Amino acid sequence: MSDAHRGFLDNDDDRSPSFFKRLAHLLRGDTAAAAIRESLEEVIEESDRQSAALSAPERTMLANLLKFGEIQVKDVMVPRADIVAVEEKTSLADLILLFRKAQHSRLPVYRETLDDPIGLVHLKSVLELLETEADGNFHLREAPIAEIKHDILFAPPSMPVLELLLKMQTSHTHLALVIDEYGGTDGLVSIEDIIEQIVGDIADEHDEEAPHARPLTGGGFVADARIDLEDFKNETGIAFPLDEGQEEIDTLGGVVVSLLGRVPQRGEIVAHPAGYEFEVLEADPRRVKRLCIRPSAPLATGAG
Repeated sequence: MSDAHRGFLDNDDDRSPSFFKRLAHLLRGDTAAAAIRESLEEVIEESDRQSAALSAPERTMLANLLKFGEIQVKDVMVPRADIVAVEEKTSLADLILLFRKAQHSRLPVYRETLDDPIGLVHLKSVLELLETEADGNFHLREAPIAEIKHDILFAPPSMPVLELLLKMQTSHTHLALVIDEYGGTDGLVSIEDIIEQIVGDIADEHDEEAPHARPLTGGGFVADARIDLEDFKNETGIAFPLDEGQEEIDTLGGVVVSLLGRVPQRGEIVAHPAGYEFEVLEADPRRVKRLCIRPSAPLATGAG
């Protein structure tokens, strides 16, 4: 994050409310802000009629901003199955390898299980343990993770993301674990996850390429189960209509789980009413990972 952005986020000038505090009053629907919200909505509507008024990205950001106050932590969190975390007794050498594999600068730290989180460790704190030797080489001073860990925030799934953003700003902590009503770890939210709700995806040089579908020689497609249904339709021309009650399903994997009512096992074949079948190529107990999608085989007909 640039210094300019950091200053934008960390403005704690006592003489005037920070940007996010002013934003909180606006998005919470305070009476004084109602006219401002209405004006913004009118600007977006007018821009839709006059394409030159605002660019498409500007209209999108304004629309996202108005919806921002309704979003909860559970809507943006990374699910538990996708959390990369480190056990407190892990050696620094193994920690560095984990940082390299995860391509994150911050990792949650836990004791024995992820349901007992004790903080977070920042890659910068590890680099500060590097010492220069007489021959000019670097040496990593061994230290327990407990010595370099920092506090981590905790948030319930129902917390408005705006409140969590304010909490992150005031505590200078950019990572929060989502804790369920029983005290278990349910997910993880970074400040980037929240900001992306307004500005859209923030990709960097380490982000993986978006999931896509690969055509098979004999017909059909192999696809990452995370691929968005609209993206899959655009790439393949195949649409999977959603029934009532399935409005929240966004991915191919979600469609398969919805059809079965559970997470399928590798090798299972699941039929879809649209005339296609899904073969589960890869899955674990928590999620579907890779699918083969092909037309359903026609039913054999016997001689009357």
